Amino acid sequence: MYDFTIATDDKAALYRDLTAALDALTADEPDAIANMANAAALIWQYLPDLNWAGFYRDIDGELVLGPFQGKPACIRIPMGKGVCGTAAATRETQLVSDVFAFPGHIACDAASRSELVVPIVSQGVLIGVLDLDSPSPDRFDAADAAGCEALVRLLAPRLA
Repeated sequence: MYDFTIATDDKAALYRDLTAALDALTADEPDAIANMANAAALIWQYLPDLNWAGFYRDIDGELVLGPFQGKPACIRIPMGKGVCGTAAATRETQLVSDVFAFPGHIACDAASRSELVVPIVSQGVLIGVLDLDSPSPDRFDAADAAGCEALVRLLAPRLA
């Protein structure tokens, strides 16, 4: 059983603690799906104001739904389409304060208002994306992007 103490009083401490917890969960586990599942559960448990947290995997040039927490989601997303497909195609984090203003947004859950998507790349190979949705506009900021990028840097080689 895992029991983590995660600080929630400031974002820097929150993401440091989340990264340490993710390290403990995935350090000795070679299975990518198990590692994504535990990462999604950890993020879902400790990041406030989310309605979806999970992964899309690059399978033959298309994003395919991976482990997640939240409502059922779109199963396949073409590269370059929507926020997730854009993050995957550009390999750049997408921080979207209002998903309805994002050209080509794919609404898997109509309640989502903001989104943060971080591409997962290991040794130059795209593995997939980490996708976080919130029902609140402007939920994510630069500190969230940096914190999730740190989580992905730790996780990426454990998914390859």
